[in-house]
Amino acid sequence: MLLSIKTKLKLNKTQEILMAKHAGIARFTYNWGLATWASLYKDGLKPHKYLLKKFFNNHVKPELTWIKEKGICQKITQYAFDSLGESFQRFFKGQSKYPNFKKKGKNDSFTIDAGGKPIPVGGTLIKLPTIGWVKTYEGLPHTTCKSMTISRTADSWYISFSYEKECQPTIKKHDAVGVDLGVKELATLSTGVTFPNPKHYKQNLAKLQRLSKIYCRKAKSSNNKHKAKIKLARHHAKIANLRKDTLQKITTYLCKNHARIVVEDLNISGMLSNHKLSQAIADCGFYEFKRQLEYKAKKFGSEIIIADRFYPSSKTCSRCGHKKEHLSLGQRIYHCENCGFEMDRDLNAAVNLSRLAKACKSTEG
Repeated sequence: MLLSIKTKLKLNKTQEILMAKHAGIARFTYNWGLATWASLYKDGLKPHKYLLKKFFNNHVKPELTWIKEKGICQKITQYAFDSLGESFQRFFKGQSKYPNFKKKGKNDSFTIDAGGKPIPVGGTLIKLPTIGWVKTYEGLPHTTCKSMTISRTADSWYISFSYEKECQPTIKKHDAVGVDLGVKELATLSTGVTFPNPKHYKQNLAKLQRLSKIYCRKAKSSNNKHKAKIKLARHHAKIANLRKDTLQKITTYLCKNHARIVVEDLNISGMLSNHKLSQAIADCGFYEFKRQLEYKAKKFGSEIIIADRFYPSSKTCSRCGHKKEHLSLGQRIYHCENCGFEMDRDLNAAVNLSRLAKACKSTEG
């Protein structure tokens, strides 16, 4: 299967400047393409990325000598137009909003390749096309890739790429497990295992507010404001990394030890519309949890079963099957009026979800 890896680069000042130049050229190309696309559409034409790419390479690029500076990989403009085309495809499908112009210092990134040739990687040294040798903080697997994306978060640069690897399924301890996601407990399993919600954003909110206040009070376009911006961005990145690390550990445990995993199809957008719980729900990272679970299931040989969005896992008694008409968020203990059964609300829901896996297995049999 195709796996992806992202790791931090160990760059000197000269290399950081070179990376910033590449990101600047990619940003300029993307913004030029977006402006030209809007202008052509306004004139009644139907532009596409191939038309823009051809015109840019033949008429615009030859006049911009700074793009052809020594050490600059010329493939970045090609991938900038590909990114623009993908943005418009998502917009036309209704999956995202109309593309916006890119700003300097915000989501800086660029993609390079070796003209169709495989790029060898391995260890802590990588030879990038045109750019040259760069170091990484951690050792990489010895393999090859077709292209690489280099991006900046705060003042750090990262490299990411995909490579093919044959994955071996792991030995499973449990045949099926139900997973109930929540705010109080991040994940409750039908086996009785619970993963508490560390609430990384809430734990670091006071420092974020203090750094934001310092940033806002600095003089506009000053060096001190830039330093304050970097400090704030670093802390945001730290919180995001802590959240991802928590989710990585939970999803790895689930896929390594369970053959079938049943999770709810949560309406995350609808949940975020509740202004009282939106911050706590966003801090959980439910979408990222599901994304990691899907690719790790393929990696470790597990099966993911998505329960119907309206399946009453929390309202149904896991002993007798009686369904409650109403269950408020404040009721943390499930009490069945039919049989008198009592259980933790989240564990009861997880048990009900696990039975969906058994039902699917019996149907297939």
